[in-house]
Amino acid sequence: MPAALTYLAIMLAVIIVWFLLLKRPVYEAVLISFIILLTITGTWSHLPSYINTGLKTSLLYSMTAFCAMSILLTETKVIDSAIAVILAVLGRVTGGAGFVSVIASSFMGALSGSGPGNVMATGSITIPAMKKSGFPPELAANIESNASYLGNMIPPSGNITAALGALTGMIAYGEDYITQAEFWIVLWGCSLWFILQRLIMVFAFCKYYKVAPIAKEDLPSLRKTLKEGWQGLLLPVIILLPFVLDYFFKSTFFTDRLGADGAKAMSSSLLIFIGGLASIYAVLIAKDRKQTKPHAIAMMFANGIKTIAPAIGVCVFGYMIGAMFTDLGVTDEMLTFMEGLSMGKFGIVVFLCFITCLLGMVIPGSSLIVIFGSVFITILAAKGVDPVLAAAMLPCICGVMCGITPPLGLGMYAGMSLAGSEFGKTFVNNLWWVAAQFIMEVVVLMGVLPILGL
Repeated sequence: MPAALTYLAIMLAVIIVWFLLLKRPVYEAVLISFIILLTITGTWSHLPSYINTGLKTSLLYSMTAFCAMSILLTETKVIDSAIAVILAVLGRVTGGAGFVSVIASSFMGALSGSGPGNVMATGSITIPAMKKSGFPPELAANIESNASYLGNMIPPSGNITAALGALTGMIAYGEDYITQAEFWIVLWGCSLWFILQRLIMVFAFCKYYKVAPIAKEDLPSLRKTLKEGWQGLLLPVIILLPFVLDYFFKSTFFTDRLGADGAKAMSSSLLIFIGGLASIYAVLIAKDRKQTKPHAIAMMFANGIKTIAPAIGVCVFGYMIGAMFTDLGVTDEMLTFMEGLSMGKFGIVVFLCFITCLLGMVIPGSSLIVIFGSVFITILAAKGVDPVLAAAMLPCICGVMCGITPPLGLGMYAGMSLAGSEFGKTFVNNLWWVAAQFIMEVVVLMGVLPILGL
C-alpha cells in the first residue's frame, strides 16, 4: 500500500477513535494524529516550519472575523425580522412555509456558521409553520436541516476560506491565481443550483402530501414586517456588494485608481473588512440596546469562544498536517495511485463524492477541507475538472454532505427535536435528500451546468 494511503489511514483511524468513539473534540483528534504522524515520519525537525505555515495563512484570520460576526448576528437576532419578511411574502403560496425554510435557512446558515444552531434558530419559526400547513413532521425536519446546512457552501460561511486556502496554497496556483471576489462569485453560482434543487424537492413533496398554504391568520403582516425588518434585509447588500464590485470593476475602476498592487491589496482585505463592517451594522440596528453595550458584547464573545476556538484549532492543526503532507509528497503519491485505478473523469468525480460522503459521517466538513482539500483539488483537476470549480465545491461535498448524513448529521437530530418526528421516518425521508445532494454534486463537478463566474 502506498505510504500516502498509510498516513491517511492512520490519521483517519485516530480521528474516528478519538472523536467518534471517545467523544472528544475533533481538534484534539487532529492534533493527536499530527503528533503521531510526526513521530512515524520522523519529521519533528520540521515542526517549526509546519507551525509557521499553520499560523501565517491570512484566511485563518478572515475565518475568525466571520465567526465573530456570526456570534453578533445570532445573539442580537437582527435576522429574525428579515425571516418574517420572507415568510410574509412566500407564505401565501402552496407549501410556502417550506420555500421560506429553504431561502431563509440557506441565507441564515451562511451567516451563522452553525448548522445545528441555525436549525434551532430558524427552525423554531419555519418548522411549526410547515407542520401547521400540512407538512409531515419528518419532512419539516429534513427541509429545515438540509436548507440550514446548505449555508456551509454559501459565502461568507467559514468553510469558504478553508477551500480558498486549499486552492491558493498549492504551488501550481498560488495566491494570485484567483481573488476572493472571483471565488465568491463562483461559489454563489454553485449555490444557486443547490438552492433550486431543494426548492424543486419541496414543490414535489408538497404535491405528494397535498400541502396547503399557511393559514391567513398565521401569516405576519407584510407591511408590518417590512417596517420592522427592512434594516435586516440590508445585511446581504453590505456583505455581498463589495465582492460584486471588486469582481466586476477590479481590472478597470480600482486598478486605474489604486494601481495593480493596491487593487490586489484591497481584494485580499475584503474578507476581514466586511466581517467587521457587518458586525458594526448589526450592533447599530439591534433593537435590544442592552445587547450592544461593551460589556454585553464582550460577554457574547466570551461565551462564543467555545464555538470559535474549536473551528480555529482544527484549521491551524489541519494546515500544519497539509504542510507535512506537501513535504512528504502525499498529494503526488495519491494522484499517482488514483491514476493507477484507470478511472475517467466521471469515475473520479463519483468516487471522490462517495469518499467525502463516507468521511463526512465521522469527520466534520471543515476538517475534511483543511486536511484533504489540496489532494481533492489536484485529483479532480488532473481529470479535467476546473480547479476553481473543484475548490468551490469542497464546502459542498464536505461541509454540506457532512451535515446531512448520519451519524454526524447533527442537523437532522436538531430538526427532529423541533418537529417531534420519529427517527425511522425522518431517516428514511432524509435518504431522498442525501441522494439528491449526491447527484447534484456529480452533475456540477462534471461541468454539465453553467456556473456563474467560470
